[in-house]
Order: sequence, then structure tokens, then C-alpha cells
Amino acid sequence: MAAHRSGPLKQQNKAHKGGRHRGRGSAQRDGKGEKIGVPFFDPLISCTRSLTDLLLGQLSRVDQRHRASQLRKQKKEAVLAEKRQLGSKDGPPHQILVVPLHDRISLPEAFRLLQDKDTGTVHFSEWGSTHSFMLLCPRLKHRWFFTSARPGELHTVLDMAKVADTILFLLDPLEGWDSTGDYCLSCLFAQGLPTYTLAVQGVSGLPPRKQIDARKKLSKTVEKRFPDDKLLLLDTQKEAEMLLRQLANQKQRHLAFRDRRAYLFAHTADFAPSEENNLVGTLKISGYVRGQTLNVNSLLHIIGQGDFQMKQIDAPMDPFPLNPRVIKSQKDPGMAMEICVTDAVADMEEDLKVLMKADPDKQESLQTEVIPDPMEGEQTWPTEEELSEANDFLKKSSKVVKKVPKGTSSYQAEWILDEDGESDGEDEYDDMEHEDFIEEESQDEGSGKEEEEEYETMTMGESVRDDLYDDNVDDEAEEKMLEKYKQERLQEMFPDEVDTPRDVAARIRFQKYRGLKSFRTSPWDPKENLPQDYARIFQFQNFTNTRKRLFKEIEEKEVEGAEVGWYVTLHVSEVPSSVYEYFKRGAPLIAFSLLPHEQKMSVLNMVVSRYSGNTEPVKAKEELIFHCGFRRFRASPLFSQHTAADKHKFQRFLTADVALVVTIYGPITFPPASVLLFKQNSNGMHSLIATGYLLSVDPDRMVIKRVVLSGHPFKIFTKMAVVRYMFFNREDVLWFKPVELRTKWGRRGHIKEPLGTHGHMKCSFDGKLKSQDTVLMNLYKRVFPKWTYDPYVPEPVPWMKSEISLSVPEVDMK
Repeated sequence: MAAHRSGPLKQQNKAHKGGRHRGRGSAQRDGKGEKIGVPFFDPLISCTRSLTDLLLGQLSRVDQRHRASQLRKQKKEAVLAEKRQLGSKDGPPHQILVVPLHDRISLPEAFRLLQDKDTGTVHFSEWGSTHSFMLLCPRLKHRWFFTSARPGELHTVLDMAKVADTILFLLDPLEGWDSTGDYCLSCLFAQGLPTYTLAVQGVSGLPPRKQIDARKKLSKTVEKRFPDDKLLLLDTQKEAEMLLRQLANQKQRHLAFRDRRAYLFAHTADFAPSEENNLVGTLKISGYVRGQTLNVNSLLHIIGQGDFQMKQIDAPMDPFPLNPRVIKSQKDPGMAMEICVTDAVADMEEDLKVLMKADPDKQESLQTEVIPDPMEGEQTWPTEEELSEANDFLKKSSKVVKKVPKGTSSYQAEWILDEDGESDGEDEYDDMEHEDFIEEESQDEGSGKEEEEEYETMTMGESVRDDLYDDNVDDEAEEKMLEKYKQERLQEMFPDEVDTPRDVAARIRFQKYRGLKSFRTSPWDPKENLPQDYARIFQFQNFTNTRKRLFKEIEEKEVEGAEVGWYVTLHVSEVPSSVYEYFKRGAPLIAFSLLPHEQKMSVLNMVVSRYSGNTEPVKAKEELIFHCGFRRFRASPLFSQHTAADKHKFQRFLTADVALVVTIYGPITFPPASVLLFKQNSNGMHSLIATGYLLSVDPDRMVIKRVVLSGHPFKIFTKMAVVRYMFFNREDVLWFKPVELRTKWGRRGHIKEPLGTHGHMKCSFDGKLKSQDTVLMNLYKRVFPKWTYDPYVPEPVPWMKSEISLSVPEVDMK
């Protein structure tokens, strides 16, 4: 008999203390194993303690308080050092992304207030549609680099937010933000917000009586998105100076995916085509190193363009020094002249020095796929003798001996149950035909709802006539969307049910499927019947341990290269000329260094949830646009349930209110990393459909697709029934005979034998079957994603206010 063990809720009483003083024996027992006289000095503790006491945590209260105060002091000093480093003369400029969240906000007016000459020196830099400038303030010992992006340019905002130190949101005094700004905020929150500041523009333009009410109303609106955040004003020069001080002294928030990698925002770029091919050449990117030390032997990922190798890293003179050099004139010693940026450019070639050159032996390879070996998956087939032995065994095992009355035919003997079952011999059965379940909907009500929704969501100008509305409607896109809505509704009402084809045999149509006794407990080998694409991917023996080891090396190991805050020029080799043209058009050029193995292809699993603002049906294996950490690419994903089992059921649609796992072929990325899923519409715009995070890199995660074949009881006996319409020939019944059956009302059964040649079959169940019940057969197969990874994402059409909220049409299932 097992001894009783107390549970976790057992009452714990205080131990008895036997007097004030302890005896010699108890003191010796407590101190057994302690090494006396081996001092250990902890710099956080003012006294010397033995090693055993420190390992056991036996510190006095004074020492514990002193240690805690020292730890607090260290953390405060680390935060202050981080603040002082950012924007100082030795660190990178404080990069600020200005995002106006309303159409009424004047971005040039905000920049005019920030570009005051009394505050500091302003250096303009304009490339394409994105305006930026550098603000140097020796008085505050700080330098800022301001960039801007409109909320309608969604991918530009998301890419620049990945490298921005602070985001400055400009709000409208009456509404705060419009629908486009709200949509932009949703994407930024899902990706991960760095440090941010809220500023209101235009409060002084309101009447004095309405200014206080407008600020109170705006504070209530802002609390929904930004609780406990203060609103700063940006209408006068003094308010702009206060805003700059707030930006300089603000505590920095960290994004995990960029803190462990070196990254760079390109200030300037140049392209030198190769002699062999003008379409490919060397791209020179200049900017400040951020995040971690940049090594020339590591790979470089340019967002939206792909992975590349670096030839060398140059260290030119900083074009924006906080304290410029002063040269005194020889003729007039009292006359001094500051070196401007334009004058410094001429001296750059003289001061240019090569910091590092790539070492071919240490440089990371650009190999993304494994070269498959055609002989690696060779199998040995069974011999003819083994096949004949298996057939003989099946014939012997299929024979069943029964005791039957004399004169019983073989057909009647099949209907006689075993000794444990019931055998009445009566010819009682229910001859019930199949009942069609039709969902009744009122067409009048449905059409009325459509008209109401269209009337509420459509906004048309006075000059637009109704007869011109149809010119902008794509009939083919409307038909495809209607078909998707129907398929999604059918999947909700009849999950995984498919019709057995009449023109193709079921044993051929479903030859890759198998039956499982239990989806949860039945074994399934993850290395079985893998596709050819699995020979091209990389797989870790233990992904978690590899990730921990790499992150530990980043924290402890010193890397040679360009330090954080240095202004460098990267020579990136074998870059297409389209990347430089992309930069010249005004798009930001952002580069991230890759950790080891992050250029290699594998199977990525991401947990996502449906975005509430989008109700458009999304089918599996449709091409979607991914923002995964610092990457942006296109791929066709699979959807599956997010469970802790070893097998995960495939989902045909991206359902709402349930977290699903997205599986794709993609480059290895070490989590944590945020995930955003976009879908390109027929009009060229990209709409957000789901948000989440990277779960794992695991090719062994099994996604199992289920199909359900349905049949209907034709004749019902006690525990027997004749089922039809599941199959349509005798051979299919024999093929699927080993698979277990179930019904919608919870009965279990199996196929006894086929009847006739039209697919009727005799089945036995664990209870009496109802005539209105439906007989089902579950079949399963493992599915794999498509190899559709593409690092290039086309530029979307900018979002408009009227295009963000779209009405969902009602679908008539009849």
C-alpha cells in the first residue's frame, strides 16, 4: 500500500524553538559542510562573507538592503548612460520619426517650428518624397535626425519605425486622429512601438473658450490608445523647445529584434555598376551604426530587397559633428571659421580610411538552400515472397466462424450478431429517405440589410452620379469574392465535409489520406513521406539551445567591427541597380545585419490573430505579405490550430476570435519577433488581416488536413444499417473498410461488407441508429506549405480614408 503524501495545500506550522541558546550539537549539525576561513568578497556588499553563506543566500538584513540599493543604483546609472549616449557627440543622432495622424495637420509648419536657428544648426537633406533634416544643438549637447512619413504610406511607416529611436505623433486638437491614423496606429502597436511622444498642433487656432474643452475631450480620446501619457503642444517656438527637451530626456523603450542586431539607416547612397553587368554592382551605404557592433564578415539584409555580402567598411569623417572644428586664419588670428558640412565633404576623401575588409575564410555564405542528394531517400522495397506471405495472412485473418441455424444463407448469416449481441431475427427496419437540411433566410430582410449597409458606408460627392458607380466595379473580383464568402459559410456549417466524386474512384481521389483511430493519440511519424522541398531546407537539432547560445554570445563575446555611433560607409556587393533606383525615388533604405544561420531557409511557424477591422475571407495558400521582425516578404501560408499536441488540424480559412498558427517556407529568424500579415487587394492596396508573433522554426510540426465523407442510413436494423451515398462503387467500400465510422449524434461503427455494386454498404454501430442521423468517415493527410517565398514586395497604393472600412455583403447560401 502506497504511503500517504501531503498535498500542496498542507498547513505549514512554525518550527519549535527550544530556548534562546542552541546546544553544541545543533550548531555543529547546522554548520556541517561549511568552509570556514575561505573569504569571498562581493563588490556589492560592504562586508566579507563566506562562500557557503553567499551560495545559500544567508545574508544579513543590512547586507541585503545594501545589495538592493547597489543594484538600483547600477540600473539608474545604466539608464542615464543610455540617455547620454543617444544623440551625443560619441553616439548616433537621436532619430525621430514624425507621423501626422490627421489630414488637417500641417507637417511643414511643425518642421518650421523645430528648425529654429536659435535652438541649433539645421542641415537639410531631401530625397524624394520623404523630407528629413539634422538638428545640432551644442547648448543641449544633443543632435536630432528628423524624418517623416504619412500614415497612408503604411510600409514606409512600419520600416522606419523599426529603426527610429522615438516616434513623434502629431494629433489634431478636435478629433485626435482620423480613420487612416487609427489604422496606422493599429499596425504600429502590433509591430511594437519604440519610445513615442504625443504632440497637439493647432490648439492656439481655436477660440479661447473652446481650447480647454478641446484639450479635455482630446485627453479622453487619447486615453483609449495611450493611457497615462501627457499631451504636449506644438504651436509656438517655446513649445517646440520644450518638446525637444522632452525628446532628449525621455526613457528609451527597447525592441528585442533590433537590440541584438546591428542596423543602419542610410543617409546617403551611391551605386557603382560592375564591368560585366550594368544591372548589378556595388552599393555604398553611409549612415550611423546602431544596436550592436557591425562586423564586415556578417551578412546584410536590406528590407524588402534581400540578403547581401559586404566587401569592406570605411570610416569617413562624421558629416554632422556636434562641435565642428574651428580653423583660425593666418592673416587675421582673431578671425575664426567653422567648417560646414559642405566644406567637410571636400576633406572626406583625405580623411577616409578603410576600417575592415571582408575575410573570405570567415565571411558568412549566401547559401540559402541545401543541395539535395537524390540517393539520400533511397528505400528498399519488399520482395515477392514477403508480399505473398502478407496476402496469405490477410486471407486467413478475414475468415470468421459463426454458429448459424440450418438452412441459413451466407447473406443471412452476415446479419446474425455474435453471442454477446442481440438477434431477434425480425425484419424491422426504418426505410427513411435522406432529409435535406435547408437554411431558411428571408430574402427581403437580407436585401434590406445590404441596402442599409451600403447606404451607411458609402460616401459620395455631390458631383458623382449613381450611373458612374458601376464603372469602377470589377465584376470578376466581385464573383470571386462572393464564391469565397459561400465557401467560408459552408465551412462553418459543415466543417471539412466534402462530396465524394462520381467520375473518379474515391480510392484514387483520397489515396493520400488515411484513417486514425484517435487524432490525439494515434502515432504519426514526422519524417514520413516528406516532399521534395524538405530536402532544400535547414533544420536544427535543437533550435531552442541554438538560440540561447547565440544570444549568450552576443551579450558576452566582443565582436570586432564598427562600434555603435560610428559614421561608416558599407560596400555591399552584388546588389541590383533597382535597389539604388528605389532609394532615389524617396524610399528609405534600411539595413540589418544577420545573425548566424538567418539567411538559410526553413519552416517558420507564427501565431496570429485576426485583425478585427478586416472581415474579408482569407483562404489558406493565398499569397500574403509578411512583416516578420526586421523582414518584409511575400509567401503563401498554411493555417492550423494552435494546440499543445503533436498533430495540428489544418484550417481552410483564417477564422476570427481564435489564435491560429501560420506555417510558411521562409528564412530562419530567431524570436522574439512581431508578425503582421497583409493582403493585396485588387485595387493595389494592402490591408492588414492578422497580427501575432513568431513561434518557432520547426519543420517537424505536423499540419494534418481532415476530410469528412458523409453517408445516409437507408435501412436501419437493431445495431446494423445500410448506408448509401458515401461511395458509389463496390471497390471503394472494400478499400475504406478498415476505417472507423462515426455519426453526428455520437455513434461509433465500422463497415461490415459492401452490398451490390452501387456503393451501398452494411455497417454495424455501438447503438441503434436514428433515421435522421448522418454517417461520417474521417480521413487525414499531412499537408505542407508552398515554396513561394519572395523578398521583394511591390509598393502599395496609399491608403485613403474611405477605403479603410469596407462593408461586408450578406451572402445567400441558397
